[in-house]
Amino acid sequence: MPGRTITIHYVNAALRGARQRGVDVRVLLEAAGIPPGLCEDARARVATDQFTRLIQALWEALDDEMMGFGPVASKRGTFAMMCHATIHCRDLGAALRRGVAFYGLFPASPELRLERADGVARVKVDVGAVEDPDRFLTESLLVIWHGFASWAIGRRIRLDGVELAYPRPPHAGDYEGMFGCAVRFGQPRTALSFPERYLDMPILQDEASLKVFLRDSPADLLSRRDYDTTVGDQVRRILTHGLRDTLPGLEQVAARLAVSPQTLRRRLAEEHTAFRQIKDQVRRDAAIAGLAGSESVEDLGRRLGFSEASAFHRAFRRWTGATPGSYRRKALAWHFRAGFASGAVMGTMSVWVAS
Repeated sequence: MPGRTITIHYVNAALRGARQRGVDVRVLLEAAGIPPGLCEDARARVATDQFTRLIQALWEALDDEMMGFGPVASKRGTFAMMCHATIHCRDLGAALRRGVAFYGLFPASPELRLERADGVARVKVDVGAVEDPDRFLTESLLVIWHGFASWAIGRRIRLDGVELAYPRPPHAGDYEGMFGCAVRFGQPRTALSFPERYLDMPILQDEASLKVFLRDSPADLLSRRDYDTTVGDQVRRILTHGLRDTLPGLEQVAARLAVSPQTLRRRLAEEHTAFRQIKDQVRRDAAIAGLAGSESVEDLGRRLGFSEASAFHRAFRRWTGATPGSYRRKALAWHFRAGFASGAVMGTMSVWVAS
């Protein structure tokens, strides 16, 4: 089933470092199967697997896990070596301390720090003078360290809060799905905070599971934005699963959550959202993912609960600025060219890095 999609803001933010180095980002977008024209449409969204492929293409082209943002490249494989250095630690606290020490060996790396006091653990991040106006590198590091720590102990760490040392940005609405907790802007530091007890939990992974984890990590960690911590997230999950058959209505979803429809409406309103809004988001994401497959536009519209094809067309244009047919043609064309683009990335990597 399709997951939550990624706004075009994050695509453009991820490409900023490559653009600063003079890289032709069209080739990277082709490798990810993302039509370059989408980058000009503020309403556009991409599937999470496309975003994962984009991050991988950036690393491959630049040989830099910092994606061109740092003053010195963090060569591919650095994150993997950190994982190997920490996987045999006794508990999460020891693993994080060793991981922080590992990156401390590289003078140009962002500064990381682990603190624990009064029952609270904090992972602090300071990217220094890195030119990152979109805060993409900072946010990526927070997401990656949270994801790695959760994977290491075999359970998702419930964050108490996230502090960010910069003003509230225009895309702040995405942060709840990114971190699954309250986010405070304009703070004196940038840090994740969580209950200190997690640091004493044992590392449950080994070399075999690490091998699987590293196949797509940490790129796929940046695409995971579904924490299921709010009522809205729970509704979204129920609706997403319902796409296999018939999309449930408000009454059915309320029954699944063991509350009345009135209570569900009230709780969603408290989170500044509504059932219809979430339903539209789920159908939008499913439509974007579905158009990459072989299902006809008419069948896709019916599966998403539209009684008439014209209604589906109008909704899709409202979501993306394009018709389903034109979006599919562009997506399939770029997916077809992606195989050739992957070879082009390898062939031109040395030229790009030299520039």
